[in-house]
Amino acid sequence: MCLLLTVTKQRVTSRCNEEFFMKKEDVPQDLSSLGKITKEVCYATDGSGKYTKELSQGWEVKITALDTAWSDIEVRMNAAKQKVLNGEASPLLFFMEKALMDISILAGYTGFWKFQIARHMKPKIFKKLNDKILQRYADVFNVRIDELKSMNIE
Repeated sequence: MCLLLTVTKQRVTSRCNEEFFMKKEDVPQDLSSLGKITKEVCYATDGSGKYTKELSQGWEVKITALDTAWSDIEVRMNAAKQKVLNGEASPLLFFMEKALMDISILAGYTGFWKFQIARHMKPKIFKKLNDKILQRYADVFNVRIDELKSMNIE
């Protein structure tokens, strides 16, 4: 059985040089949580061997990978929240994890330098930040300043 596949519009080639073409009726339709919201476009061959676009509700392997990724994100968010509650980091760490951001991305959205954000992630420094600075962070995270300070969000 070959597990690594190279996918192109023309064909799917496995590592063991087997070639196969996905037929229209073989497009995966495994329902996922995203399948209720969106569908993915896949290329498949029709009865005459020509490529057509088909919609897929999901694929079991992809569903498992996404569920694992979201589980990891939840663990990171909980760890960040605990660091904030323990006084080891400012609430910025929690909101960065929640928004799937790192310092570089947050710097791009806020206009602050990366070293400034790293400094603002220290609880003692964060408590001294004025409302103008906090508002820039709040705007990026789409929360109010009081929610940013307390991590109380819906």
